[in-house]
Amino acid sequence: MIKAVLFDLDGTLADTAPDMGAALNRLLIEEGIAPRSLDDIRPVTSHGARGLLELGFGIGPTHTRFGELRERFLDLYAEKICEGTTLFDGISELISEIDARGMRWGIITNKPMRFTDPLVQLLPLPIAPQTCVSGDTVGIPKPDAKPMLHAAAELGIDPQHCLYVGDAERDIEAGRRVGMKTVLANYGYISETDQPESWGADLNINHPLELLGHLD
Repeated sequence: MIKAVLFDLDGTLADTAPDMGAALNRLLIEEGIAPRSLDDIRPVTSHGARGLLELGFGIGPTHTRFGELRERFLDLYAEKICEGTTLFDGISELISEIDARGMRWGIITNKPMRFTDPLVQLLPLPIAPQTCVSGDTVGIPKPDAKPMLHAAAELGIDPQHCLYVGDAERDIEAGRRVGMKTVLANYGYISETDQPESWGADLNINHPLELLGHLD
């Protein structure tokens, strides 16, 4: 029996690509590089600063400028964290129905608290999450089991009675590690090179409201 529904944030609960992409493009322009289209940016948004810097600059964490560019990107993102970001269609109605059914809900994201907490405050959520676990809340992010176990403990609900919705392989892996029922959000940030059919999600949904038929 499902007693709680937990969501990834970027690409599952909220469409953060417009603001993260805008931060990347401001950085690219500062560096004299042409900006990228939102169509290019959207599929890699779930990979955060690392994925976006790789897209924009073609560099990884071992590059000598990676740390400097990452910090500048994060500062730019923090300045305008919820200008173009919106909840995905149907999310507000879904959360309201979860609450109406007497279930609890929360967020487990790899986004650092520095960004998660202010963003969640700014989003037009109908009901505040009863738990919100960021990438640095327990010292290690998904796909480690600790963020999942921490959220379940805060809710006082056994992981096997929790359902976790995410759009990345690490989301499905983390949920499966602790025995949560896993749902892949096909509407999220999935790239052409991803192989979601191999991730082992229990369910796939193309729209948030499809989840309502699976909450029993």
